[in-house]
Amino acid sequence: MNVSRGFLVIGSLYLLVGIFLGMYMGGSGDHTLAPVHAHINLLGFTLMTVFGIAYRVMPEMAGNMLARAHFWLHQVGGLILLLGLFLLMTGRMAEGTAAMVMPVAEITVFLGMLCWTINLVRSK
Repeated sequence: MNVSRGFLVIGSLYLLVGIFLGMYMGGSGDHTLAPVHAHINLLGFTLMTVFGIAYRVMPEMAGNMLARAHFWLHQVGGLILLLGLFLLMTGRMAEGTAAMVMPVAEITVFLGMLCWTINLVRSK
């Protein structure tokens, strides 16, 4: 698995979704989903692009278990977090359900970031 390429490709897909959502909000005049748009662009495009470039520049970080754990934890946690935020803001998820689901997604993303940090500190 090429972690760098995975982050860059999926980050680009999030950018397309973020741009589409921004176009929808601009065209409709309804900016209710602005927090979802911001999180898609930050967690999806920006962070994944930074990670992808960093793994490309520092290839010694990319070939270990921490990199793979980081990749998958960020993918799963980020997707659940973004979908949950979308469902919450559109009224399709009850606040009680969100209170159970969102912390799990946030912890998953945090664990991915912990893997990233440990991997970065250990790299030469």
